[in-house]
Amino acid sequence: MSPETQTRTHAELVVDIGPIAHGGHCVARHEGRVVFVRHAIPGEKVRIRLTDAGEDSKFWRADVVEVLDASPDRVSHFWHVADSLRAWSHGHPPVGGAELGHVSLERQRSLKADVLAEQLKRLAGVERVTEVEAVGAAAATGDHSDGASGLGWRTRASFAVTPAGKLGMHAHRSDQVIAIREMPLAVAGINDLRLWDIDLTGVERVEVAAPANGSRPLVLLAPAEGTRTKRLSGILAQLPDDVSVASFDPAKGDALQLRGRTWVQESAAGHEFRVTGEGFWQIHRDAPETLVGAVKGFLHDGGYLEPGAVVADLYAGAGLFTAALADAVGVTGSVLSVEGAPGTSRDARKNLHDAPQVEIVQGRVERVLRQKPRNFDALVLDPPRAGAGKAVVSQLMAAGPRAIAYVSCDPASFARDLGYFRQEGWQLAELRAFDLYPHTHHMETVALLTPPA
Repeated sequence: MSPETQTRTHAELVVDIGPIAHGGHCVARHEGRVVFVRHAIPGEKVRIRLTDAGEDSKFWRADVVEVLDASPDRVSHFWHVADSLRAWSHGHPPVGGAELGHVSLERQRSLKADVLAEQLKRLAGVERVTEVEAVGAAAATGDHSDGASGLGWRTRASFAVTPAGKLGMHAHRSDQVIAIREMPLAVAGINDLRLWDIDLTGVERVEVAAPANGSRPLVLLAPAEGTRTKRLSGILAQLPDDVSVASFDPAKGDALQLRGRTWVQESAAGHEFRVTGEGFWQIHRDAPETLVGAVKGFLHDGGYLEPGAVVADLYAGAGLFTAALADAVGVTGSVLSVEGAPGTSRDARKNLHDAPQVEIVQGRVERVLRQKPRNFDALVLDPPRAGAGKAVVSQLMAAGPRAIAYVSCDPASFARDLGYFRQEGWQLAELRAFDLYPHTHHMETVALLTPPA
């Protein structure tokens, strides 16, 4: 970074905040240049600190450091280290992971609905406004008090470690690690471990899973190169005896047992699920039941999920949707369950071992569909954040299903894939959106797609 760029990056400007954009920031302009501003609300006038402002950049990035004209939807941030105003006043950027914590929950959901609508229109040519629904306590009470605060929902959390060996989190788009002493978005099972009181020297990363059913938590430690076993034993001794602990290699995904087990036991939709190490599981404590209910509702109400039906669960993870589909189609039906990650696929095999109508296949979705062609009544699709992509979408349509339930955690990749379907005459028959990541810009959608008549 040149001295000129560095000076400009630290500069402060006053701007008027425009609309919300995908990614957790709002759009502002300075002398014709777009500036993506985090920690703002549309309609505000704010003072910003430039955090990425190269002279040749098409746009700049910035954080709010002072609010000059506040939105009525602005609230006090619940987490000091994630509060941009407070963090910068203490000389450091805020941690990521709670970038909408300064916005009332009701307005958060409205902003997410705006983003979803914009992505659908721009990338798929669909004009549709979809409510982003509250889940759990917020859905049950209809307000935002007490249990509906949008806090205490994360059953999984990922942490970095400061150079001094303290638990921390990264600032947004930065290698800087900020020490933390609480994680308000996490369930009590994670906070009760009090990992911030432990000397984590020799560890580069910490992953924690605390199942919503209250079963045994798992702490995964990623040691730095050269860290001795004795150092890990010292960390182990500071953790409660009823907590499983393993070391793991983030690059390979391998976990080595240090105490207890290398997996957790999750419960959802009337089933028990073993999930190993970093294996994928929905983060929000109420997400599994919410998403299974939405998927089964769309497929069953449409007549696509009856006893004897032939269905598939693609990007199946540990088998959450597979189990629900197997219950619905019964022993006279069949479920093809496809997952790419070997460890997670092994979990699915264990979790569904007593369902003879289920076939578990480990491999890339596009390869499995090519090698195992069949006519499906319905498909369930839950791809990673990048989406399925054009090639996979083409294969899905070629499989000739009567309907597809598409579960997505990213409105941009979903809208892009929806555009591919629509090019071949498919329709967006139903769409629901859920606020499964309160105080962040993320959301989850469930769509029902149907082929041309």
